[in-house]
Amino acid sequence: MKFILQASLLLGCFFPIEIMAQAPLADSTRMEKAPTFERVEVEAGYPGGPGAWRKFLVKTINPAVPVDQHSPAGVFTVMIQFIVNKDGTLTDLKPLTTYGYGMEQEVIRVIRLSGKWTPAMQNGRQVRAYRKQPVTFRVEEDGFEIITSNPYTLFMNKENVVRIKVHKVKPEDVQVTVSQGTFTSLGDGSYIVKVSNPGRVVIRLYNSKKDKEIGAGSLLVTDLQ
Repeated sequence: MKFILQASLLLGCFFPIEIMAQAPLADSTRMEKAPTFERVEVEAGYPGGPGAWRKFLVKTINPAVPVDQHSPAGVFTVMIQFIVNKDGTLTDLKPLTTYGYGMEQEVIRVIRLSGKWTPAMQNGRQVRAYRKQPVTFRVEEDGFEIITSNPYTLFMNKENVVRIKVHKVKPEDVQVTVSQGTFTSLGDGSYIVKVSNPGRVVIRLYNSKKDKEIGAGSLLVTDLQ
C-alpha cells in the first residue's frame, strides 16, 4: 500500500458570527469574559508565515498513520478547529471531521507541537480567534486502482463511471460490493455507480476464485460538480 500526504492551508475561513467565551479567572474573586473572534482584521498566524507553517506540517505529520490503522484507499481531508489565544497559545483543538483511522488525532497532535502563534488583531488589539486547518491524506493501494472522473469522488444522483483495475487478477474473477447505492457492471472492469445520499461509499473488492478480499476504497459522495 502506498501513502501520500498533502498538507494545505485554509486562509480566511471564518464563521459569520462572534462567540463569547469565558476566560480564566484573573484572580480568586474576579472573572473576566473575553470574546473569541471568528472574523478578525488580521488573522492569527504561525511564526514565519504560511510557507513555514506548510513546511512544519509536511515535516511533522506522519502520513503512514491511516495505513497503519488499516484505512481503505481514498482521499480524506481532515479539518481541525482551534483557538489562538491573546498570548499566542493554542487551546480548544477539536476535529470537525470524523474519518477516523487516527487521522484527526494525528493532525491535532502536530498542531499542539507547533508552539506559540502570533495572535489575531482586531481594532489594533490582540484578541482570541478561531482558526481551521485542513490536511489531506491520500492512501493508495499497490494491488488495485479505482478510477473515477474526480479522484475518489462520486456525484449524487448521477451515473458515475468507475473503472477498477486489479493487478494479477482477471476482471471476471473480481467481485465488487458497494456500501450504498447501486452499481451495474459494464464488463472489462467498468461499472456504473449511482448514489443518492451524501457522505462516503466504500467499494470492496474480492477475488471470487480464492474467496479472499483484495482491498477497499473509500469515495466521497457530493452534489458539487
